[in-house]
Amino acid sequence: MKAVRWNAAITCKETRTLERPFADCSEFRRSRVRVTTTMAPVKVTGAVFAAFSIAILSYLLCNSRSRKTHKPISKKKPRRGLIEAIGNTPLIRINSLSEATGCEILGKAEFLNPGGSVKDRVAVKIIEEALESGQLAPGGVVTEGSAGSTAISLATVAPAYGCKCHVVIPDDVAIEKSQILEALGATVERVRPVSITHKDHYVNVARRRALEANELASKHGKYIGMDADGLVQANGHIPEEEKKNSVFSSNCKGGFFADQFENLANFRAHYEGTGPEIWEQTGGDLHAFVAAAGTGGTLAGVSRSLQEKSPNIKCFLIDPPGSGLFNKITRGVMYTREEAEGRRLKNPFDTITEGIGINRLTQNFLMAELDGAFRGTDMEAVEMSRYLLKNDGLFVGSSSAMNCVGAVRVAQSIGPGHTIVTILCDSGMRHLSKFYDSQYLSQHGLTPTATGLEFLGISSFNSLMSEHY
Repeated sequence: MKAVRWNAAITCKETRTLERPFADCSEFRRSRVRVTTTMAPVKVTGAVFAAFSIAILSYLLCNSRSRKTHKPISKKKPRRGLIEAIGNTPLIRINSLSEATGCEILGKAEFLNPGGSVKDRVAVKIIEEALESGQLAPGGVVTEGSAGSTAISLATVAPAYGCKCHVVIPDDVAIEKSQILEALGATVERVRPVSITHKDHYVNVARRRALEANELASKHGKYIGMDADGLVQANGHIPEEEKKNSVFSSNCKGGFFADQFENLANFRAHYEGTGPEIWEQTGGDLHAFVAAAGTGGTLAGVSRSLQEKSPNIKCFLIDPPGSGLFNKITRGVMYTREEAEGRRLKNPFDTITEGIGINRLTQNFLMAELDGAFRGTDMEAVEMSRYLLKNDGLFVGSSSAMNCVGAVRVAQSIGPGHTIVTILCDSGMRHLSKFYDSQYLSQHGLTPTATGLEFLGISSFNSLMSEHY
């Protein structure tokens, strides 16, 4: 590098190493310039002072730029324990569906609850109300018949209240759900799928288990939370064989049947929580809500809450194959014309979706305020799940995928320019062995092939717009 001769009247000659200012601090620290100077007769301290001043200025400028890239840390209070972490989930814009339909399609991210699903809200409400009413004893066991998510939520929440959990599930439910339950400390009982009218339907077995726990607690002088006489009148007696082979220990403190289908604590969890949250998060600027129904609690609680705030908000059901709710809403009966003629399917729930669809009216569902219903298919749910994963990075379960099918159906019905909300119930992590298993899908003719939303009749945003203008 050329020597730099300073224009100064100096007689002494010396070689000095000076540091040169750089815009970037890292470069400043690494780089040094060899400068040969012929100095005039002035004090050397003046040059050193100038170099030092420039170095400080460079450092301050660099540090200022660095600070601008970091946002201040928000000081939010920590939530006290697991229970306070449930609810207040984010409402997210599903970009791909919004852009394809011309509507704002928003999903309530319930899969972000600690237990991984919307059922966390229900579990908390059921247990809290049971403890407050005395139906559940402290340290008692909560029993439930569940296809998975409610059971997982109960098993997650129960220990926070000092309670235990016993779950009865159909043996055709994805194996990972029972594995999660056992890992959470719940006892799991798998039974074959039968009609709800059969005594060995998983819900009826769970009901009997609560009665069994109460009789055992009574026998050993333990506290009984639930009225055993009431259970006997409602559900019949416990078979002698089941009494001899009790699943509970002698120190059992009684049982409580959660009864998610008929217990209106389910409805209240969404009427008091999920619905008001959606209203607040949208600022009241929404036009429609859509969801599938199993127990009916989510659909009923949210629909009634929103329509009480604004009667103009339309609420819809999306129903999977085998369920009778679509027929009930659109035709007033729970069966089709073919089924009325005696050709009802042997297994009406032959569907890949889990936790949604039913052929009876629950107390929770009867609380719903609905404006219409849509029918979804297994193929649409599978295709939708892959579409969301590819375009939005959303890894959702079967019921969430069906809800998004419903959101698009509503958008097609009411047209562009509206805001539509649905529920993202759980993630795909609990659906790996069936819904996300390529071999299983292939065996059932459900291999996804779509590249866009053509499986719902949408080729582009413009095509949907042209349908309405």
